[in-house]
Amino acid sequence: MANLVSSGGTMLAVVSGVTTAALGAWGVRKYLKSRPNEAELERRRRRDLFARGKMGDANLLEYREHVVFYNYDIAGVEYTACQDLSDLQSLIPSDRWSAIGPASIKYDPRNPANSIVLCEEWSGLRTAHRVE
Repeated sequence: MANLVSSGGTMLAVVSGVTTAALGAWGVRKYLKSRPNEAELERRRRRDLFARGKMGDANLLEYREHVVFYNYDIAGVEYTACQDLSDLQSLIPSDRWSAIGPASIKYDPRNPANSIVLCEEWSGLRTAHRVE
């Protein structure tokens, strides 16, 4: 009789352990799938700068692949930055080089190095298709 109780207790412990491990694995998997990927984080950054950023003047320097390089001056400090426009190809003019020169930016006043020249809702490119 003592053997049956001991065996039953061991079985219960094993089932509880397997259930706990399965639930833990499910929770970790759900958490990892719910985290935003890099593209989503970049989209959120652009959206936040569009909504809360201050406008400034910039000078587009060049395009390389899907990246635009530009510089701008905030409070006497010159910044050189770039923005990956891979996700915004439909908003870029077909003749990219026509956009080289003056442009507008939106930047974070608390971190002026954080800036954009283009997002889904706004364009600082002077020759780009305007978002309506």
